[in-house]
Amino acid sequence: MGKAVCNTSAAPLRREPSHRSEMVSQMLFGESADVLGTAGHFRKVRMDYDGYEGFVHYTQLSAITDEEFSSRPTAFFTDLFGYVPSGSGSVMISMGSEIASPHPAEVIPATHESIARTAILFLNTPYLWSGRSVFGIDCSGFMQIVFKIHGLLLPRDAYKQAGEGTVLDFIEESLPGDLAFFEDEEGNIVHVGMMLEDQRIIHAYGKVRIDLLDSSGIFNVDLNKHTHRLRFVRRLL
Repeated sequence: MGKAVCNTSAAPLRREPSHRSEMVSQMLFGESADVLGTAGHFRKVRMDYDGYEGFVHYTQLSAITDEEFSSRPTAFFTDLFGYVPSGSGSVMISMGSEIASPHPAEVIPATHESIARTAILFLNTPYLWSGRSVFGIDCSGFMQIVFKIHGLLLPRDAYKQAGEGTVLDFIEESLPGDLAFFEDEEGNIVHVGMMLEDQRIIHAYGKVRIDLLDSSGIFNVDLNKHTHRLRFVRRLL
């Protein structure tokens, strides 16, 4: 049924075609998708960036032709947030949005240090289930967007991200930018964060915050207890 791009800061991608339905992810401004079908005022879409599917309200999408899609030069927005012209006004956008550019997609060169510096910019961003922006973000969306602007594609969900890279033997080997994964009592991967120096970890839990990591898991310095059980640390670079 054609292509569409998100025309608002962050459009909810919902499980069912209803504003009351669970948000499973978000489309950021300028991100594109295949339109798979129509359900009332909603469009079922499959995102081009990560293949995620869901329903978006038709007002938050702008249809584009295949020719417009193939010829549109875009770049990833690499500031934490900013504004772009839209219609008679402007739209506030978040890091990872896709904007018009006279050049092919530009990214920040990926190093352990650059990825960690980018992650720290999100400190105190509020936690939002299925969020992918500075206006609200979840643990795996946080990792995906940080890696996106460095030209590295991560799956949307933590359990899939846990299949990327190689496992470290000891957490003491970790470098900034490595990803740490955490499990529930059944052994399911349910959380992810990014390693910083000195065995600190930045992750989205209530808000984007920095805590300590030991062999047991994340030690929350405010609660004075462990909050997440470590499964492994993986290196993607």
